[in-house]
Amino acid sequence: QYKYLMNILKLIFIALLIIFNSSCSKDVLKDTRLKEKSLDLQMIEAYNEGLSSLEGGDVLFAAQKFNEAEILYPQSIWAPRSALMAAYSYYLQDYYKDAIAELERFVKVYSKHENLDYAYFLLATSYYEQIIDEKKDLQYLIKAKENFLIILNKYPKTDYAIDASFKLDLINDTLASKEMYIGRYYFEKKKWISAINRFKTVIDKYNTTIYTEEALHRLVEIHYTIGLKNEAEKYAKLLGYNFQSSKWYEKTYILFDKNYRKQEKINKNKDKKTSNLIKRIKSLLEWDEKKRNRKNL
Repeated sequence: QYKYLMNILKLIFIALLIIFNSSCSKDVLKDTRLKEKSLDLQMIEAYNEGLSSLEGGDVLFAAQKFNEAEILYPQSIWAPRSALMAAYSYYLQDYYKDAIAELERFVKVYSKHENLDYAYFLLATSYYEQIIDEKKDLQYLIKAKENFLIILNKYPKTDYAIDASFKLDLINDTLASKEMYIGRYYFEKKKWISAINRFKTVIDKYNTTIYTEEALHRLVEIHYTIGLKNEAEKYAKLLGYNFQSSKWYEKTYILFDKNYRKQEKINKNKDKKTSNLIKRIKSLLEWDEKKRNRKNL
């Protein structure tokens, strides 16, 4: 009977333990759900505060609240949106370095997000807006170009691609003008190889810019100057084929025409000298023959 009673007590204890654990589990689950709900509400509250601050012009506080919203609920679909809004807040007030930091983090963390095209566009524009002097801000030019190219290559059918294409043309013009400036400097200093390399860079990398015509003419000019006539003619033909109506083609034509006239004048002088020499020889022969005839008489 004692053993029987002990078994019953064990069973009752086990049953009570199961009931107690079950009750605790429900309480924990309930508590977890309450916490999740609470985080969700906190995230929404932080996001809305960010929007209000942004509308009120307090961009730094807005960015802070958007960052807070992202951290509170990183699994939410609102987390990447909050990150983008933080970057946009910085961009609006010209805090470009902060915007760039946020956007570079965004493209790494949310590499498959549906608004990645906008992130790249805002990133490229943040670099582009910092270009004040192309002679000093070459790094910003290159970084802006890299990100605009990403938009054109990955998202060619978006509205961002249209603006990216326009800004790329401006960037290429700026980069080409820098090459031309340095090339002209080398030309004046008679550093022919360095000048040629700069002008060739314009032809190879920036051939859609307004500086292509001048670069071709300069290459003609240099090669003519150093006596490489065949190379000069090659670039002159290329210039004539593509830009026959341009002022740089006219300058190239004048260059060739001037040299042609100079050579023609030299040839005429040679012909004249030759002709005079022949006349003198002929005159001497005639005089010698007359002298012989007189002796024979």
